[in-house]
Amino acid sequence: MAVAERLASGRTVVLAARRPDDLADEQRRLEAAGATRVAAVEFDANDTASHTALIERLIADHGPVAVAVVAFGILGDQQRAETDVEHALQIAHTDYLAQISVLTPLATALRAQGSGTIIVFSSVAGIRVRRANYVYGSTKAGLDGFATGLSDALHGSGVRLLLARPGFVIGAMTRDLMAAGTKPAPLSVTADTVADAVVRAYRRGRGEVWIPWALRPMFFGMRLLPRAIWRRLPR
Repeated sequence: MAVAERLASGRTVVLAARRPDDLADEQRRLEAAGATRVAAVEFDANDTASHTALIERLIADHGPVAVAVVAFGILGDQQRAETDVEHALQIAHTDYLAQISVLTPLATALRAQGSGTIIVFSSVAGIRVRRANYVYGSTKAGLDGFATGLSDALHGSGVRLLLARPGFVIGAMTRDLMAAGTKPAPLSVTADTVADAVVRAYRRGRGEVWIPWALRPMFFGMRLLPRAIWRRLPR
């Protein structure tokens, strides 16, 4: 939503979510941000069989896609996922398989129109997976690799993929962690900070953005840490 608000002016915005009838507040926010029209449609990330048809229908109903912001996922419960295989698979399905299920037909549709940008949210959690959140981190590692390869595949097609790699984001996804007493990681950011950086990178035509930028050299160094030290690091 924070990204959409910054790009909404003069555009038609389509919100795809599980409960489209509950998006009245979000629609008002986008209208206040200058959107010429806001539509809400039903989207279930885990219903992968429906994704290709949904994207085709959105383009048929609303025209070519200028910017597609792919922003869904679950954090899950790491402790539970270490022993509950169904929960581990739920995290993997939503955060990785469902992303591929959306990105593949979306890229196909944008190739056909010869233009557009796809914004994908990875995470520094996937750059080097930590013991403290390895189930979630592994899905981000997979998504990061998939998006990087897809970006290369789109080169020369007129379609661009912008890969965002934020650190710990203080927001809806981490609210339960914060309530349970988890302290934000160093260089934590807010959704507004992430959105500002993503939109700035989009307008500059970049292919990736780290948020904040200082995480990039930090994680380059972290790749060199001995594994015995790395496994003891907190979230």
